[in-house]
Amino acid sequence: MRRFEYLRAASIDQAIERLSFDPGAKLLAGGTNLVDLMKYDVACPTTIIDINDLPLGDIKETSDGGLRIGALVTNSDLAFHPVIENRYPLLASAILAGASAQLRNAATVAGNLLQRTRCSYFYDVMTPCNKRTPGSGCPARNGLNRNHAILGASQDCVATHPSDMCVALAAIGTMIVVQGPNGARSISLADFHRLPGDTPEQDTTLRNNEIILGIELPPAPEFQRYSYLKIRDRLSYAFALVSAAALLTIDDGVISTAHVALGGVAHKPWRDTAAEVVLVGRPASRGNFHQFASMLLSRSEALSQNGFKIELARRTVVRALEQAASRTPQSQSDKRVH
Repeated sequence: MRRFEYLRAASIDQAIERLSFDPGAKLLAGGTNLVDLMKYDVACPTTIIDINDLPLGDIKETSDGGLRIGALVTNSDLAFHPVIENRYPLLASAILAGASAQLRNAATVAGNLLQRTRCSYFYDVMTPCNKRTPGSGCPARNGLNRNHAILGASQDCVATHPSDMCVALAAIGTMIVVQGPNGARSISLADFHRLPGDTPEQDTTLRNNEIILGIELPPAPEFQRYSYLKIRDRLSYAFALVSAAALLTIDDGVISTAHVALGGVAHKPWRDTAAEVVLVGRPASRGNFHQFASMLLSRSEALSQNGFKIELARRTVVRALEQAASRTPQSQSDKRVH
């Protein structure tokens, strides 16, 4: 680990001022991703700005009946918060599907939004990587790519986003509130994470001198049919090969709303609202779920080792929708798929 300057921010404005002054500065909350990246020399910040004293740890109701969640709320506190468990159980389920209890106790909402890919080439500073060193190449395209993207990839990057929480947030429809030198602004989660294109080093649309204040969830009184299904190489403490977050509203057997997001398949949580329209007004049947899954994955492209993920994603989507429709969400304590 390289030498760096340490600053414990006393205010949001002080953190923003230092970010504006020092382009090499990084924010530290739980540190569950940043510290690992520093140990591997993938991240070499000039300054660490500790933001743990900032007033960003609250969970509050919004005026429209939604929820405002502060950037420093830990994953554990969020997953077990009674409002989340009762009104946003999909989010609680997704959080509990990820990492270990010890990591969830430290990891924060903002850190989860900003965590970086687990691509092995990204973590190995002895290999080229466009995400780590722009213009150096993407060896994963013709190398070890079993865990890599089948949707939205580019010639410059085929890495995937690792978060479970963000997949649920994508399905729910979440806004991210950030603040910079020019004040606060809101970004939809769909626009927050980026596809790689020819600038894969840019994971998000967050500016270098902005700080995440928190996220806002919309009112969700009707979304009680849900499931978060995560398929991985081992039952616990592993990143998703494929995951699916499904939210359904069903009246008299007919789907009135459908929100579905995929994880482990792209550079960002993958949601296609145009494909979701196909389910609306139709029975909650296996055949309709299969048709939707095929449409959702119609633009998927396999690399040399990850072609199995296309069929795996199709089956995962169908099974998650079946679990949601029957009100039998995937258990995160018993991870076997029934």
